[in-house]
Amino acid sequence: MRSLQERVKDYWTQRAPYFSAVRRNELEDGITDRWIEEITRYLPEGRTLDILDAGTGTGYFSIILTALGHRLTGIDLTPAMIGEARKMAEQSDIEADFLLMDAQATTFDDGSFDAIVTRNLTWTLPDPEKAYRDWYRILRKGGVLINFDADYARNVRNENQKNSYIDPEGVYGHFGMTADLVRENAEITLAMPAGMLRRPLWDVSTAKAIGFTDAGADEEAGKRILQERDLSDAPLFLFWARK
Repeated sequence: MRSLQERVKDYWTQRAPYFSAVRRNELEDGITDRWIEEITRYLPEGRTLDILDAGTGTGYFSIILTALGHRLTGIDLTPAMIGEARKMAEQSDIEADFLLMDAQATTFDDGSFDAIVTRNLTWTLPDPEKAYRDWYRILRKGGVLINFDADYARNVRNENQKNSYIDPEGVYGHFGMTADLVRENAEITLAMPAGMLRRPLWDVSTAKAIGFTDAGADEEAGKRILQERDLSDAPLFLFWARK
């Protein structure tokens, strides 16, 4: 029987080309300015930063933050996603490092990064606390973790199909989904530990227990960034923690 992690990897391998198309649409949409505004609010100011884009997917965060002058390293478990990220970066004339790596157990040295950004990753992790502990390790003192995520299990339980099917010109959704992929996504979502946690309260309390000096959550972030695309059953939240 395949592990959850193997199923996640297989699912995103199938989704990679379509997912890349959606992210390209995002790059040309006003939503990018809203993502940048939310992220930069928490980043250390006045200098070039070493930033890890954990679960980079097709490299969207790496591209928009490199364009601001920062040094980005994107990691993902899925080779197909890394391939798409490299293509998108080349098309955007952006230089960023993209590495195949498990975000729960990175191979970076202690204190490698000033910031870690991640989007819709932690709900897919078999052990999100393990990831938070590793990210704490690789952050420098004063560094910040910025995580955008949602309770997608609640959305599945309520059978909300919003954003499951969008046209090829859409942004922030699931272009190219088949009925089989929708079913696999739902099964994976409900099987993940994050779907049984009370988030983002769990994230904040876990970060503080790990040793982050401060942590908090903004449950209105989705309304500002995604606007009408945000899910009523699983609104996007922003969780941050500072070392």
